[in-house]
Amino acid sequence: MKIGLVGKPSAGKSTFFKAATLIDIDIAAYPFTTIKPNFGMSYVRVKGVCSEFGKTCNPRQGYYENGIRYVPVELVDVAGLVPGASEGKGLGNQFLNDLNQADVLIHIVDTSGSTNEKGEAVGTGNHDPAKDIKFLEYELDMWYYNTLKKGWHKFARKIKQTSIKIENQLAEQLSSFNAKPDLIEKAIKELKLGEKPEEWTEEQLKQLAIYLRKKTKPILIACNKIDLPHAHENYERLKKEFPDYYFVPCSAASELALREAAKKGIIKYNPGDSDFEIIKKEELDEKQLKGLEFIRKNILKKYGSTGIQKTLDSAVFDFLKYIAVFPGGVNKLEDSQGRVLPDVFLMPPGSTALDFANKIHTDFGKYFLYAIDVRSKMKIRKDYKLKHRDIIEIISAAK
Repeated sequence: MKIGLVGKPSAGKSTFFKAATLIDIDIAAYPFTTIKPNFGMSYVRVKGVCSEFGKTCNPRQGYYENGIRYVPVELVDVAGLVPGASEGKGLGNQFLNDLNQADVLIHIVDTSGSTNEKGEAVGTGNHDPAKDIKFLEYELDMWYYNTLKKGWHKFARKIKQTSIKIENQLAEQLSSFNAKPDLIEKAIKELKLGEKPEEWTEEQLKQLAIYLRKKTKPILIACNKIDLPHAHENYERLKKEFPDYYFVPCSAASELALREAAKKGIIKYNPGDSDFEIIKKEELDEKQLKGLEFIRKNILKKYGSTGIQKTLDSAVFDFLKYIAVFPGGVNKLEDSQGRVLPDVFLMPPGSTALDFANKIHTDFGKYFLYAIDVRSKMKIRKDYKLKHRDIIEIISAAK
């Protein structure tokens, strides 16, 4: 699972990345602080299942805290995007190539309007963040379109002269975008493009590119800098102006401050919490105490959280519709080292018991006999559709 952080320079991508991963990277108030992509591990939250059995989870990866399982996901923070990136402007080509393997994109928007389209400081309220949403989507669509258009006539002739299926050949051409044949076939039918690609117009190619981009690189909007002047009113306006988008108000700077204070043991705080507890007040000066109270009053109490964890959770579970499935045994939840439910897997929507067996180990899938729902102790077939937070035991003939 890979989540891409995108946005114009100085929108707060690197701060978001650091707040979510606690990896020490350069953060500065000038454009293109990030040149090479940053890769790091963050987590999405899943309500734990071990308490149902009177036990405490011992994750092999991630961690368990206050009944919540924190499941690892990979984040990639790429160079800032400016208008014309799909034509190579700014660090456009590098930026776009770095996003190839991302499953979903989080667009970090400077909701305060304090930076222009190039990431230059202009003062809060002096830039319309709606322009950032429009231009970024346009650049991504044109990235797909330019890739699709490249060598199109040669491609169309090849399809005409051979019996190769359009969707198979296009999937190969667009393999870097993870556009599968079945998705392309569905796009061709829904867009009514016909079976003769040599007759497709430029406008039809653009429609196909936009369709595939939306399906393979869905975008979630993180309304960052929500604590600054003009940000809240812009956030409310953006929701009305773009009713088809999903917006999460957030403050990456606030989350980073809380995470670093928690790391030092000064406060008790977990990502996604709606409040924090000061443990070592004596180590804080008056300015720091006021800063924490500002975060509590203007971020946590107003929005329910800093928004960083909610954004990540929404990207995986609301946008991609992934589910978390636990391997376990009806008679024993521990592994050979005594760890309780040490593993959990993020599975795509529609996954079956057989898919889950293959995810654990290909031999389990190859020699699959049946599975058992650990809660109900009922046998389930290989085509059983998994549900979020299922606990499944795989019975296989594999040695």
